Amino acid sequence: MSRLVHVVGAGLAGLAAAVQLQRRGARVVLHEAAEQAGGRCRSYYDAKLGATIDSGNHLMMSGNVATLNYARAIGAADELTGPALAEFPFVDLATRARWTVRMSSGWLPWWIFDQNARVPNTGPSDYLSLIPLLFAKPGRSVAQTMRGNGPLWDRLLSPLFRAMLNVEPRDASAELTAAMVRETVLAGGLACRPLVARNGLSSAFVDPALRLLQHGGATIKLGSRLEKIVFAANVNTSRVQALDFVEQSILLDANAAVILAVPPDIAQTLVPGLRAPTRFAATVSVYFAVEPPFGLPPVTGLVNGTAQWLFASDGRVSATIYAAEHLLDTPHEELAARLWAEVAQAANLPAAPMPAWQVVVDKRATFAALPDQETQRPGTRTRWTNLMLAGDWTATGLPATMEGAIRSGQKAADTLLNQPMERR
Repeated sequence: MSRLVHVVGAGLAGLAAAVQLQRRGARVVLHEAAEQAGGRCRSYYDAKLGATIDSGNHLMMSGNVATLNYARAIGAADELTGPALAEFPFVDLATRARWTVRMSSGWLPWWIFDQNARVPNTGPSDYLSLIPLLFAKPGRSVAQTMRGNGPLWDRLLSPLFRAMLNVEPRDASAELTAAMVRETVLAGGLACRPLVARNGLSSAFVDPALRLLQHGGATIKLGSRLEKIVFAANVNTSRVQALDFVEQSILLDANAAVILAVPPDIAQTLVPGLRAPTRFAATVSVYFAVEPPFGLPPVTGLVNGTAQWLFASDGRVSATIYAAEHLLDTPHEELAARLWAEVAQAANLPAAPMPAWQVVVDKRATFAALPDQETQRPGTRTRWTNLMLAGDWTATGLPATMEGAIRSGQKAADTLLNQPMERR
C-alpha cells in the first residue's frame, strides 16, 4: 500500500514536497489555510494597476539547481527567463555611472582579468577578498570574515549579497553567504545567470504544480486551517496520532504521515518544544504601470539608492528594497515617489508624471540570515517518526531563498519515504 502523506502548507516548500511525494508514488493530501496556494511566492490581480503582480520580486540564479529541476518537473521550465550570459548591469544613482559585470561561462574566472568585464576600478587581486569567506567559521559574520569595503564590495558584492540574504551584508552569517557564493559566483557564469519568472510567480511555480498534483490524484484542500496536532499519548510511541483542522479531525493510521510546511511562528504553536528563528527581515517592492523602454534588461542593480534592484517585464517596471525594516513606517506615497525617481533615472524614463503604482510590503519576508539565527533553525526530522518539517527557515544550509524552500520540501519528502513504514 502506498504511503498517505498530509502536507500542511501550500507555499513553495509544501508544493515541492507534494510534487516529490507524488513522483515517488505516495498519495498526497495538500492542506492550505489560505484560499490560494503559493504563500509568499504567488501572483495576484491588482485592481489599482489593472495587472497581475507578484507578492514581491524574487531574484533567482541559473545555479539554483533545485529550483530549475522543480520547474521542469511541473512543466514550467519555459516560464523562467534571463540573459543568455551571466551579465549584471548596474547603475550608480549618485554618479550616474553605468557598467555591466560579465562573468566567464566556465568555472575559471577569466572575467576578473578583463577590465571591460569586471567591476570598474577593481583589479584581479581585489577578488581574492572572497577567499576567507570560503573558510568561514560557524557563528561569524561576513564583516568578521572578509573585507567589506571598496569598489568590488560597493558595486557588486553588497547589492548581490543583500538580495540573497535580505539583511545588511556585513552583519550576515558568513556560512550562509559562503554557501550562496559557492553555488553561484564561484561555480562560473553558467550558474550565475539572473533569472525571473516571465509571467509571474504563480505561472512559474504554483499553478502548474497544482495542475500536476490534481492530475496525479492528489487531494487539494484550500481554506483548510490546522489548529492542533495530536501526538500519541503512549510514551513508547513517538508519532502524530491526529490532525485537528477547523472543519474536521483526521486520524492517522500507521500508513499516514505529515509534512509540516508552515511559517516558523505557526509551526511553534503546533509542535511542542520546537526551536526556530526569532528575527525576521522585510522586503518592499514598488510596481509601476509603465512599459519598459526597449532594451532595458530584466534585472538591473542599483547602487547608492533606496532600492537595490530594478526589474522589468511586460507592462511594468518595479524596484525592490531588501532588509527594509527601517522603511516600514514610511508612507507608501513617499516610498513610491522616492523609488520612481530612481527607476526613472535608471531606466531613462520621464520623471513626471509618475505612473500608477502599488507598494507591496512583506514584514516577515525571510528569517534574518544572521549568525545567531542560523543556530536556531531545526532539521527536517522531528522526534515523531511520522512528522517532518519543511520551509526555507529550516536547516537547509542556505539563506531563506526559493532554492532553500524547494530543497527543504524535497528533502522532507525523501526523508519520509526513505524510512521504513511503521508496523502495528
